[in-house]
Amino acid sequence: MRPSIVLRYVGFILLVNAAFMLLSTGIAFINSMDSAFYPLLLSFFITVTVGIFPLIFIPSDSHISIREMYSIVVFSWCACCLFGILPYILWGGEFTFTNAWFESVSGYTTTGATVLQNIEGLPKSLLFFRSSTHWMGGIGVVLFAMLIAPSIRLNKMRLSKLEMSSLAQDNFKYKTQETVRIILIVYIVFTIVCFLLLWLAGMDGFDSVNHAFSTVATGGFSTKNMGIAEYGANVWIQLIIIFFMFISGIHFGLIYSAIVKRSANIFRSPIVRYYFFAVVVGIVIITFYLYLSKTYSNFGESLLHGAFQIVSSATTTGYASANSAAWPPFVILVLLFFMLQGASAGSTVGGMKIDRFVIFFKSIKAQVRKQQHPNAIVPIKVGSTSIDDDMAYSVALFMLFYLLIIFAGTLLLAVMGIDAMSSFSISLASLSNVGQGFGFFGSLDNYKLLPIVGKLLLTVLMIIGRLEIYGLILIFFVRSWK
Repeated sequence: MRPSIVLRYVGFILLVNAAFMLLSTGIAFINSMDSAFYPLLLSFFITVTVGIFPLIFIPSDSHISIREMYSIVVFSWCACCLFGILPYILWGGEFTFTNAWFESVSGYTTTGATVLQNIEGLPKSLLFFRSSTHWMGGIGVVLFAMLIAPSIRLNKMRLSKLEMSSLAQDNFKYKTQETVRIILIVYIVFTIVCFLLLWLAGMDGFDSVNHAFSTVATGGFSTKNMGIAEYGANVWIQLIIIFFMFISGIHFGLIYSAIVKRSANIFRSPIVRYYFFAVVVGIVIITFYLYLSKTYSNFGESLLHGAFQIVSSATTTGYASANSAAWPPFVILVLLFFMLQGASAGSTVGGMKIDRFVIFFKSIKAQVRKQQHPNAIVPIKVGSTSIDDDMAYSVALFMLFYLLIIFAGTLLLAVMGIDAMSSFSISLASLSNVGQGFGFFGSLDNYKLLPIVGKLLLTVLMIIGRLEIYGLILIFFVRSWK
């Protein structure tokens, strides 16, 4: 492996981050050079200086090995998180080094957990930079999934293709450059439309931009201490956010095909059908349970909050329209399941991804049929895509590994004196990049009182979850690759 090539690409990623730091500096300037102006400006100069050196002194090379690709992905994410702490630390306030690292990792991984007790006390420019880390992290996930992962050609990295199924094969055949353009177009258009609708619905223009960034990136950062609960009186704002969280959980390439190729039916994808079905069933179950348990006095309120929290959990956005930590235990368990499952591969969400769940369920069905008919050849198919035994095994192994990491995280947090529900929920929330937990760290609470070691542990889980486990682990065995 050539470290110089890795450094060159990581340097380019840092320049992208520097551009958003400069944009945030401009916002600080417009707002009478608020208190974050100089911290953001200095952060920009540091980041752009470090990022530009590899581009100047290291020549480009179009031939990149698999090892180098993995290294570029992992070190790019780590570099973003590391340099992302600069504006926070230089600004001060609640930001110790640990808190700044936590907030930066949570932002770039689109987890949305926060250590801040007074979010509204931050200057607008710093709030904008904070939300922009979500937007960069969200689009980064899509591009890595569509470009870097398929080029590695490992079965476990082909999940983005499965979701589009036969629709993708018939209507989404583009070259790499065209794929990048398509993904960027969908992502940017979603962000702009979400911003405009939130603004028209009565949200302040600045807050609309920030919440559009967080919603489309399925991140969860808000400019308000109470999050979306701050807008509880405005049903339209909540409905708009529900809609954009939901569609942001669908494969972006599939959405493009469905819009541009109007003959394409998005429901031809079994992944999309399962996604719709699971969310609708979850909303129905939670709505009736909240209403019948007298959690809310009327059915409409139960439906609104139930739908919001199900979609927020299913898309791993982590927004909260109410204090779901105070809801009945059954409802919390349902939300935990959706946090674990996530939405579609090829979108901006975290979690296991429903693609893996569909493959897992299909594998179980095939295994049952084999037990009934030992001599039969039972294929595993997702739509028109055949799943070989290696991929089915890889999916099952990934899911088991995922659960073991959550269990290990829960144990380590419990050793620190945190109760079982809180330990399990925040371990799951961090690995699935959801953000909101239950118990002591509820949906309207923050992680301020978590021990330093606990905060560092959660940031590791966030990065592992965003890199789909193997991406981070394999980097430690890079020398043994063939």
